[in-house]
Amino acid sequence: MTGDINNIIGAAISLYIFVLCCLIFISRMLKHYRLEYWLGILVILCAFPLLYLLYSAYQLNRSILYHIQIGIMIGFIFIEWFLDYVIKSDFRKVKWMAIAYVMFFFAGTGGMIGIASYAGKIWTISAIILFFIMTTLAFVQHVKTGM
Repeated sequence: MTGDINNIIGAAISLYIFVLCCLIFISRMLKHYRLEYWLGILVILCAFPLLYLLYSAYQLNRSILYHIQIGIMIGFIFIEWFLDYVIKSDFRKVKWMAIAYVMFFFAGTGGMIGIASYAGKIWTISAIILFFIMTTLAFVQHVKTGM
């Protein structure tokens, strides 16, 4: 039973992260930077249910890949929090840092598809669709804004 609940929590948080990222990219294109800031806070708060899933993964004997997928997403969220909200770095203008950041972002969000897949086919398909929408918006907003 706990495994089923955790599967739904993992899938729901995955879709929530994808939707939030889509909204961040849209708000950035529309130059609603205050909204982008607060949507980013909501993404950062996703670390708490992810930490719960990581903790409970040991009890549920999840695969090492499951641990890695959640760990990468938590790591990305921590980096996002530290760079954008703590030190308020303008790291996106440094090419190598921006590339590393984007790679970590897609590794984390791509791994969330795997987390969603534990809840079943409809969650997996929904995650894949939202991931592709999010990816498209990421590249469109980069072309439009340079960020």
